[in-house]
Amino acid sequence: MSASDEGIAAAAGYAPHPYVGGRTAVLRALAAWRMRWPGAPRVIVLTGNPGSGRSRLVTGFLMMCDPGYRKQLPLDDLDPATVPPDLPAPAVPNPSGRTAAQLLWVIADHFGLTADRADDIFPELAAREEPVTIVVPDVDRAGPVRAAQEPARLVRDVLKPLATTGTVQLLADVPRELAAELAESLPSGQAQIIDLDAPEWADPKGLVRHAETALDPGAGAPDLPFTTDPAVRLPLAKALAGQADGSRLTVQLAVQSLLLQPEGFDPADESLLPATVGEALDLHARRLGVDPQTLRLLLTPLAFAEGAGLPVQLWGPLANAVAGWDMSQDLADGMLLAAPFIQPVEPDAEEDADDEAAGNGADDGRMLLRLQHPGIAEEIRSGLPDVRDAQTKIAMALLEAVPQQNWAKADPYIRDHLAAHTLEAGLLPQLLTDPGLFAHADPVTLRAAIEAVPLEQLGAPARTYLRTAPLLTRSQAPADVRAAFLESAFVEDGLAPYAEALHTLGFDLPWRTLWSVPLAGVRAVTTGSLPQEGGEGAAAEPGPGTDEAGSGGEGAAPASGGPATALRPVAAFVVPEGTPGSRTLPGPDGDASGDGGGALLLHDLLRPGYVDADPAQVQLPSEETRASAPFGFSRGADYLRVWARAGQEVVAALLSDTPLTGADLSPDGVLVVATERGVTARQILAAAPAAAPTVPAQRSGAADSAASDGLEGDHS
Repeated sequence: MSASDEGIAAAAGYAPHPYVGGRTAVLRALAAWRMRWPGAPRVIVLTGNPGSGRSRLVTGFLMMCDPGYRKQLPLDDLDPATVPPDLPAPAVPNPSGRTAAQLLWVIADHFGLTADRADDIFPELAAREEPVTIVVPDVDRAGPVRAAQEPARLVRDVLKPLATTGTVQLLADVPRELAAELAESLPSGQAQIIDLDAPEWADPKGLVRHAETALDPGAGAPDLPFTTDPAVRLPLAKALAGQADGSRLTVQLAVQSLLLQPEGFDPADESLLPATVGEALDLHARRLGVDPQTLRLLLTPLAFAEGAGLPVQLWGPLANAVAGWDMSQDLADGMLLAAPFIQPVEPDAEEDADDEAAGNGADDGRMLLRLQHPGIAEEIRSGLPDVRDAQTKIAMALLEAVPQQNWAKADPYIRDHLAAHTLEAGLLPQLLTDPGLFAHADPVTLRAAIEAVPLEQLGAPARTYLRTAPLLTRSQAPADVRAAFLESAFVEDGLAPYAEALHTLGFDLPWRTLWSVPLAGVRAVTTGSLPQEGGEGAAAEPGPGTDEAGSGGEGAAPASGGPATALRPVAAFVVPEGTPGSRTLPGPDGDASGDGGGALLLHDLLRPGYVDADPAQVQLPSEETRASAPFGFSRGADYLRVWARAGQEVVAALLSDTPLTGADLSPDGVLVVATERGVTARQILAAAPAAAPTVPAQRSGAADSAASDGLEGDHS
C-alpha cells in the first residue's frame, strides 16, 4: 500500500473521508491493522513533521472504529479497504497533559486490571486470553510540564513495554525523533513506521482538497473574489498546497491569514504564499504593515504557555517582559495581527470544580489563550536568540505578579506553572525553598518539574517535597491537607523551620508535628505517663490537660501527703531486641530473659528526646480515661482517621506511603504513629468539646534534629 492507492481510489469513484479528506493509503493500512489482516503489523507507529496532520488522521480513523459514530459517516461511499470492521471501540488513553505513570494507570483502569504496582500491569495484560487494541494519540503533548521531556518517558516506560506485550495491538502517534526507538524494540515484521511526510505516504491531492475546502464559502469561508469563483479558488488551493510541501498547518495558517485580511492579496502572486509555518507568520505581519518581529514577540508568551493556556490578563505583562519594553499599544492594536495564530480556550467547568474542591481556587471563568498548534510554538521558540533568557524574563515577571509573595493570593496559572517556566530557565532549584509554594501548587505539575532536575542540584526542602509528592498526587488532597502532609515530612527530615512556617501561612492544619525519629522495626506504640518524683528529675512542664501538680492524669499523687509526683507523658515503642536504649520486655514469669518477644524504648511524648527509665513504671490510661477523651481514631493498612467523639466528625486524616505498624492516641490528643520508616508524634489541633490542650513550643533548628537522632536518652 502506498500513495499510488489515492489515484486508484479516486478512479473507482470512492468519496474521500469527510473529516480526513484523503490519506487513503494510510487509512487502508490502519484498517488492515484493525482487522488483524494476515501480514499486517501488530504495532503501527505513526509519525511526521509538526503540522503534518497526524492528529486529524487518527481522529478520522477512530470515527470509523467507534460503533456509535460509524452511523453518522457515509461508510458505503468510502473505499471499503479504508473502513475497519465493526468491532468494539479500541481503548484510547489520552496522554495530553498526563505523565507516563498517569497514562499507564488510565490503561489499567480501562481494562479493569487488578495490579497494585505499575510493574504488574504489563504481565497482567500479557496473561489475557483475548488481545486488546490500544490507540495512543498525540504523544508529543504528553506531560504537565513541556520542558520535562515526558513524551520520551512515555515511549520508554509505557509504549515500548506495551509494544512488546504479545496480546496488545498498538497504534501510537509519536514525534519522529522517538518513532525509530519504539519500532526497533520489536522483531522484524511486528512493527511498521508510517511517516506522513515520506513520499510513499504523502497525499498531495488531499492537501489540495484541504486547501480548497478551507477556501470554500460553502464550508464557512467569507465571500471573497478568490473564494466564490471556482476558477480562482482551485488554482489558489493548488498553489497553496504546492508551496506548503505537505504541511497542513502551513496551509491552514495561510488560508486563515488571507480570509482575515484579504485586502491587497493577489492570488496569482505566489510570493505571498508561505512555504513554512515561519513564513506564514512573517508574510501575515508584512501584509498588515507590521514588523514580523513584533508579531513574534507578541506570541512568545503563548509559545511558552503551560497547561491549557495563558490567562489573557497575563499576556501583556509577559510580552513586555520578553520584549524589554512596553508592548501594550502593540497588543491593543495587534488583535487582527495575532488572530490567525491564537485561539481562546473556554475554562473547563469540571476542572474549575476540581480546583475548588482541592482548595486551589478556580479561574473564575477567565478566558485562556493558546496558539492554534504546537508547531507554531516550536517555530517561535526556535527563532529566539536565547530561549533560557526568554524563560527567565517570563519567570521573573510571573514571580513579581504574586501579591506580597502570598501564594494563596497568586493567580492560579502562576501558582501551578511557575515551576515549569523556571525549569527551562535553569532557576527551579532556587525557587524550591518556599513551603507555601509547595503546598499551594498543583502537585502533579510541581512534581513533574522537580523530577526533571538532577537530584544533586536539589536542596533539602525540595528533596522532602519529592519524597512526599506521591502522597500528594495519590490523595488529590486540598491545599490544607497537602500542607499538613508536608509539615510532618519536614519534621521527619529535620527541617523544623519549614514545618513551623506552614503554621504561619493561614492553612487550617489538623495537627502540629511534635517530633519524629527514624527508627526501623517498631512493631507497636502506646502512650502513657511516667511518674517522676519532684526535684531535679521531675518534668519541667506539665503534660497537656494536667495542672501544675500533675492532677487529672491516672496515677497522680494526692494533693497533700508524701512527696510531690509529676507525670511525664511518654510514648513506648515495641522494638527488636538489642535496639540501643531499649529494655527487654519481661517474660511470662516476670523475668528479663527476653522471652517477651521484644524490647521497649521510651520517648518523651511532647518533645524530641528519648527517656532513660524503667518501662515497668509507665502508667497507661484507663479505659474510662480513653472513653472520655475528646478524640478517637480508626486505622487501616496505610491510613488513619481521627474523629471527635462529639458529633463523630473526622478532624484529621493521615495517609502514609509505607504501611502503618502501630498507632495510639493519647487522651490529650497526641497521635503517635509508627511506620516502616520510623515514629512520628502529632498534636491534634482541632477544637475539642473540653478546653483545648496546651501545645508546648516545639524546638527547631539544629537542636531539634540532633535530639531526634540518637538514643542517648534524657539525662536532665
